[in-house]
Amino acid sequence: MAALGWLTPRKRSATARSVLAGEAAAEAGLKSTQTREAPPSRRPRDETPVFPVVGDARAAAFFDLDNTVMQGAALFHFGRGLYKRKFFQRRELARFAWQQTWFRLAGVEDPEHMQDARDSALSIVKGHRVAELMSIGEEIYDEYMADRIWPGTRALAQAHLDAGQQVWLVTAAPVETATIIARRLGLTGALGTVAESVGGIYTGKLVGEPLHGPAKAEAVRALAAREDFDLDRCAAYSDSHNDIPMLSLVGHPYAINPDAKLRKHARRLDWRLRDYRTGRKAAKVGIPAAAGVGALAGGTAAAVALHRRRR
Repeated sequence: MAALGWLTPRKRSATARSVLAGEAAAEAGLKSTQTREAPPSRRPRDETPVFPVVGDARAAAFFDLDNTVMQGAALFHFGRGLYKRKFFQRRELARFAWQQTWFRLAGVEDPEHMQDARDSALSIVKGHRVAELMSIGEEIYDEYMADRIWPGTRALAQAHLDAGQQVWLVTAAPVETATIIARRLGLTGALGTVAESVGGIYTGKLVGEPLHGPAKAEAVRALAAREDFDLDRCAAYSDSHNDIPMLSLVGHPYAINPDAKLRKHARRLDWRLRDYRTGRKAAKVGIPAAAGVGALAGGTAAAVALHRRRR
């Protein structure tokens, strides 16, 4: 896979694998937009933000997905859909649910745990055709994701589209899943984790590493260079302190449904904050799972329930 050149000077350090993951995500995202459908007609907005600037084509918006655009984790919802279609067994579902929920609750990047979660997800799709997973992903979106989009965040994305700007999802979820969600929302495209495929079949390996933390910033940087965006005029939106590298890269960072660490960081730097959770859930900013209207908490409950049945 050819790497995208034109990288602008970096303000934050990143590993070689982060750079590779970011560039692979940008290249995959751009390829997916070549056949995208025209965006749907404009939808009414529940608010009118001061930003963006209409007609500024060198500005773009980058949105994290989990708990920013969508309630809960896209990868968990995708896993539920694959389990329903008997891609894996009940024991694996419990393990998968626990891995996703633990990561959100802990809010830390334990290398051993992340490696285990990554290998688990890759083993599920290994040997399957990319086209098959894309087709199933369309069905899973309708079943588990369509009703979990935050209207407030969707309105912010639409404001950028109405201003004539590109809007991209940037997520650790598989780029195929992210692309489906972006297309269904009428967005420009998606940058996501790129799983290696040969002849249209998944090998069970990644290109680089999961698009998480610094790798997201690298993907945005690579895409901005390719599309000639001025990052100082761009916006980024996220709920997680893990995305501070991406948020710090743009001139207009927003903390959406922020976790405790991001809220503190955003207040210190005077970043804009938006919270679309209920008052009770917003008060629990120290527990990221609460932001998902039970989506991730449901994952924990599912894991516990399955464990009890096995006893």
